[in-house]
Amino acid sequence: MKKYIILIILNALFFNLQAQYTLQGTIKDKKNNEPLAGVAVYVQQNKTGVVTDINGHYKIGKITENEIDVSFSYVGYKTIKKHIVFAGNIKTLNLNMTPEVFDLDAVIVSTPFSKLQKDNVMKVSKRTTSLMEQTGVENLMKGIAQIPGVSDLTTGTGINKPVIRGLSGNRVLVYNQGVRLENFQFGEEHGMGIDESGIEAVEVIKGPASLLYGSDALGGVIYLVPEKFARKNKSQLQFKGQYYSNTQGEYGTLGYKKSFDKWQFLVRGAMKQNGDYQFPNNFAENSANNSKDLKLGIGYLGEKVKTDFRYNFNKQQNGLTHSISNTFNSNITGKFQNLTNQSMRLKNDWKLNKSKLKTNIGFSSHQREVVLNNTSLIGMRLNTLNLDAKWYLPEHKHLESIIGMQGMYQTNHNFGQHFLLPDALITNGGLFGTINYAKNNWALQTGLRVDARNIQTQQVGQIADADYRPEIHRNLLSFTGSLGYKTDFWNHFTARLNLASGFRAPNLAELASKGLHDEHVEIGNPNLKNEQNLQTDFNLSYENTHVEFFANAFFNKLYNYIYLAPTGQTQNTYAVYQYEQNNARLYGGEIGLHFHPHPWDWLHIDTSFETVTGQDNANNYLPLIPADQWKNNLRITKKYKNKAIKRFYVSLSANHTFEANRVSQFENKQPAYTLLSSSIGANFSWKKTDFNLNLSVHNLTDKRYISHLSVLREDNIPNMGRNIVFTVNVKL
Repeated sequence: MKKYIILIILNALFFNLQAQYTLQGTIKDKKNNEPLAGVAVYVQQNKTGVVTDINGHYKIGKITENEIDVSFSYVGYKTIKKHIVFAGNIKTLNLNMTPEVFDLDAVIVSTPFSKLQKDNVMKVSKRTTSLMEQTGVENLMKGIAQIPGVSDLTTGTGINKPVIRGLSGNRVLVYNQGVRLENFQFGEEHGMGIDESGIEAVEVIKGPASLLYGSDALGGVIYLVPEKFARKNKSQLQFKGQYYSNTQGEYGTLGYKKSFDKWQFLVRGAMKQNGDYQFPNNFAENSANNSKDLKLGIGYLGEKVKTDFRYNFNKQQNGLTHSISNTFNSNITGKFQNLTNQSMRLKNDWKLNKSKLKTNIGFSSHQREVVLNNTSLIGMRLNTLNLDAKWYLPEHKHLESIIGMQGMYQTNHNFGQHFLLPDALITNGGLFGTINYAKNNWALQTGLRVDARNIQTQQVGQIADADYRPEIHRNLLSFTGSLGYKTDFWNHFTARLNLASGFRAPNLAELASKGLHDEHVEIGNPNLKNEQNLQTDFNLSYENTHVEFFANAFFNKLYNYIYLAPTGQTQNTYAVYQYEQNNARLYGGEIGLHFHPHPWDWLHIDTSFETVTGQDNANNYLPLIPADQWKNNLRITKKYKNKAIKRFYVSLSANHTFEANRVSQFENKQPAYTLLSSSIGANFSWKKTDFNLNLSVHNLTDKRYISHLSVLREDNIPNMGRNIVFTVNVKL
């Protein structure tokens, strides 16, 4: 008997040894045959990877599957994707990489199948923060707004919110540190509670993604990709500091990360301070703001499970401005928003027999106060628990499939003097399935989803009270689906056609608000229905080594579109607005070109034009629709080998916003304007320390203008004037 037991144990040990595979090799530049250090080698099945050393060598061990997909990516070079079948335990694969202008084939993490960009059925726009830094953008949201089809809704310097093809607020879902943002983001003047530190890249899905993310993804998704842990058995210390001339502001972030064989750790803190912002001859009174941010991360890499835990604490104070001043204040001087955000996420990737399971548990706590003279006029605390689970079924040749479920439990509790929103309990559950079939040069993706949401609010006041609101009990049900097709055809051309539906449940403000909110009175509508939409997207693109061209067109039909409209009445001199519903439509598109001519590999030219029109059934224009924009950027980048200076770059941007003449009945037209910006910087190394210095100037001509997407336009307060930003970034 003992003999059989020993044989079984030996066979099991032998099987485990046989199941361990190793991939190794050397990566070189195809032009000069020099080794490339820092190439990211990523195995999709294991969700792990390494980077090449100074000699271009790489080695990935403990691979448990004998058939894998691996990608080789490096900034400035064309990504290579290989399908590998192990004949033995060790596979040597040497490759030569071709210089490439853009990072077209980065792995996309916001879509369910985590494919390379060129293999995605859904077109996703990706922008790294390092590229944003080279073009000298002022902050993260301004960088996102440079993506064609994306704009930003602003309230001074402390509040920037994304607008995707004319949709904003709760219609655009934002993911930060892997957790869905839930912080009353529907208000125009509500701060997001996000700090740009510790964010590696941004992915933007333009169009309904409710199939994958549920409610609030009706208009699109902004997915903020958190920074990766340090490489195996490596550590890194990084500091970044900025100074802003316009607001006499300062920003600093310090981060440290360390990885061992299986465990990974990171910690990062950040602080920001801005005074009142200036425009020609005057200041926006009480537009000062400040923030503090802390991020923590712990990771574990096992053979059967990969764990990633993230925690984020963010505290912001944003002054609320409605007037112009001729004096500068470095601190908040009046009414302000006091925001405290905490979020944590535990993500696990489980390897099963021939399938895998991904679970994501997130909790967020958001406290929002409107404070005046140390008194909380409005105080609300929103707690949200989210659960997300996806089962990746075994692959069958060209077919991949996922079954998933999502759940949410959310409470709102008031503690201020006034109840803008009632105490409430919201629960949501959703089930979905999606498949992806890819063969040769084409791919097809489709899926279905069902969601049920329950909203319960408590009574506010008594019937005789002016702010009385009865309790609300609503059950809402939604069905969504998507169908997409991609084909590569004729000499580097790619065509994509996507048809998708989305939904958004009415939020607490739309259902039950009543009272003074900022500078007007809001009245909710408890009878509102779910918003539902059906959008058609068409994308045509051409890509080769030196040119990328794209043309996008979309038509978005919205049913039961919710909007805030004036009633014509006043209450204590304040205008009264009420939420209403009507069917609507949005249509438009983007067209753009990225030019990188040979042999002038140091030259990059980007130009794009975007337009969107929004109308209701009576052909009235919808509110807060961005004006047409023409965005241009010229960048010169010179790389050096084996020298202290690694890269030198110069950037010039010219963005023209056309007249905002397609405005709603209660908005004013805004004239056209052109903004010029420039940036100069360099990357260099000294004693194993990397430095990046950047000097950028925004609104170079100190233009006095008012954006149609500025909340302060109602008070006739211009946007920020000239701003000089100095940045230093150090990595040890």
